[in-house]
Amino acid sequence: MLFFLVLSFWVPAVLTSGQVWPLNSTPRKTVTLSNRGHVFQEEGVWNYTTMLLMEDEGVLILGAREAIFALDLNNITHKKAMVKWAVTSEMQRTCIFKGKTQTECHNYIRILHKMSNDTMFVCGTNAFNPTCDIMSYKDGKLTLEGKQQDGNGKCPFDPFQRCASEFVDGKLYSATSLKNFGFVPVVMRSLDNNMQTEFLTSWLNKPNFIGMKHVAEGDDNPEGDDDKIYLFFNEIAVEYDTYSKMEMSRVARVCKGDVGGQQILQKKWTSFLKTHLDCPVLQTRLPLLIQDVFLFCPDTWKTCMFYGVFTPQGEMPDYSAVCAYRIQDIRDVFSKGKFKKRISDTLFQKWLTYDEVLPDPRPGACINSKTREKGFSNSLDLPDETLQFIRAHPLMDQTVKPSEQPLLVKKGAVFTRIVVASTTALDGSSHQVMFIGTASGSVLKAVNYDGKMVIIEEVQLFKQSEPVKILRLSVTLGQLYAGSEEATVQMPLSTCDHYASCMDCVLARDPYCGWDLSAERCIAIKNIHPDTHSEMVQSLRDGNAAHCPAVESTTIIKTFYLGNEVMLLCQPGSNLARVQWSVNNHTIQNTNKYNIHHNNLLILNALDSDAGFYTCTSVESSNGNDYVIQNATYELRLGNFMEHSSVQLQVQEQQKCLFFLKILVIIPTLILLALVVWTFYKGHFAVQRRSKKAEESPQSVFVCQEPLQIVQES
Repeated sequence: MLFFLVLSFWVPAVLTSGQVWPLNSTPRKTVTLSNRGHVFQEEGVWNYTTMLLMEDEGVLILGAREAIFALDLNNITHKKAMVKWAVTSEMQRTCIFKGKTQTECHNYIRILHKMSNDTMFVCGTNAFNPTCDIMSYKDGKLTLEGKQQDGNGKCPFDPFQRCASEFVDGKLYSATSLKNFGFVPVVMRSLDNNMQTEFLTSWLNKPNFIGMKHVAEGDDNPEGDDDKIYLFFNEIAVEYDTYSKMEMSRVARVCKGDVGGQQILQKKWTSFLKTHLDCPVLQTRLPLLIQDVFLFCPDTWKTCMFYGVFTPQGEMPDYSAVCAYRIQDIRDVFSKGKFKKRISDTLFQKWLTYDEVLPDPRPGACINSKTREKGFSNSLDLPDETLQFIRAHPLMDQTVKPSEQPLLVKKGAVFTRIVVASTTALDGSSHQVMFIGTASGSVLKAVNYDGKMVIIEEVQLFKQSEPVKILRLSVTLGQLYAGSEEATVQMPLSTCDHYASCMDCVLARDPYCGWDLSAERCIAIKNIHPDTHSEMVQSLRDGNAAHCPAVESTTIIKTFYLGNEVMLLCQPGSNLARVQWSVNNHTIQNTNKYNIHHNNLLILNALDSDAGFYTCTSVESSNGNDYVIQNATYELRLGNFMEHSSVQLQVQEQQKCLFFLKILVIIPTLILLALVVWTFYKGHFAVQRRSKKAEESPQSVFVCQEPLQIVQES
């Protein structure tokens, strides 16, 4: 109760500024992977959750539990190489002795980065003893070099704890746990010129690390600025932790050239800054939490966008959202925004806006042209006043807002991962296609057209109980790779040939596909020659299918019998379509005679008057226009009762029963006659005397479950 009272008191600070956003974003189609992709899984191997695409080598390096694979990028079912990296039995026993489960006490591959053309840096949990090594892929073989090193602070101890990492210029940037008199969260740089965060809750307070991205902001930068490493995570909000354990999404960053301070913050980041990352939805009292992030840079770093998927915290409705953030908006918060300061009194600890004059150079800023002009060539030259300030004030006051309202809000789904691909439409416009993994093992393919979200399809990749735990994208090959605990899946970004008609192809609003009027099929836009554009139909923003020919109707003849129930099936062809039933051109409504359920029509107690033509029409609306996407007609005919297969079967059964009945009557009669003849032949009885056999109790023979009494008199 106290939690809600205090939360109500702080409502202006906690409320997100979201609008009421429609939650009925329905995928136009729901399909299974079937024959449109490939599945890889190895007997006895689990946790396919670490991937590295090496497109120059044509392989997908896949990290799993105690195994690393090199798979053909074009078809992942072709395993090119494999290397085992298992824990020793002694290590496993030690791990279990320390209270861990047998499942946890394996070596889970969690870190996998390319170092050079054919070498990689790889780390595994190694039964709660994280270890790293160098691995090579040469001549079609994977080899662990045996140059093992301590993975403490580089790789998590717990195989199921989230972590983040990037490999830049021969250095590993990692966000995970460090074993230092207990497990403490850390953001560190290793392998050369080591750096790390301070062990203060104001820096990191029980974080859940989500993703780390390198942005080369030093390229063509007129300010002489440095590259940045951006970190996304959730943590207990220090600004509210006096009252409750409320979590918030954060974005933090450090400068690549940061080498720490001279006396203060030695070997510690002098540029670590963090702030609240907001994805405002439905004016919720509790902020949504980020689950994955994807860096999309269509051109230079100045055009970069971060796409994030968010889910609710606490006992809230089951929905998720996608928000996008401009790199410049994040930069402005860190370089121009105000800081928060902590004030303690006898009752509470508060974080308020710091409105006083800041030290010079600005705390947390990277070394750029202006600071160099002032005589500060690197972070070691920064004055103590600047370093003391940033050590005590790593949190910014301003919140990073998305570039626009949430791109997608979906009820009934839990988003887990996201990747974004760009493609060019028929008219030359560029569109960003989002592939969103869910906790139910599916991937949503979605595009935002001028603020209107279109979910083209939902593809079920794994079992409903298997969440998508990693997504990787190969734009060059046009392939998507997904991993779960049980398997890895490869699927193409577009499958235009699955659209059966012009209406189906155009109304899908798939930027990868267009309908070829001359060839009468849906084909990939990238395969279209510019001279044939006039023969193509594609309408992405409007979904205008007016140029498509009318859908042809198919007729199915169906026979029914008096008194039976008749079921007529109708597949609408789209989750957005509505089905209309008619009989002899008259619309059908639900009555005692007709029952429309799940688009199918059930006719009860069929009469001869029910013969006729029943039409199922699928109608899909797009921008106020209705289009018939499917039309099927059933011709219902009254059948001859005696020709009915079930009647014929009954007759045949009766004939069989009578046949056996005759046999069972004839055989005992013949036996009885034979006995009578035999007794007369032996002269035991006179002709006039009554046969003892006939005096015996009658014989009962069961035929077709009815006893037949046979009595023979002489």
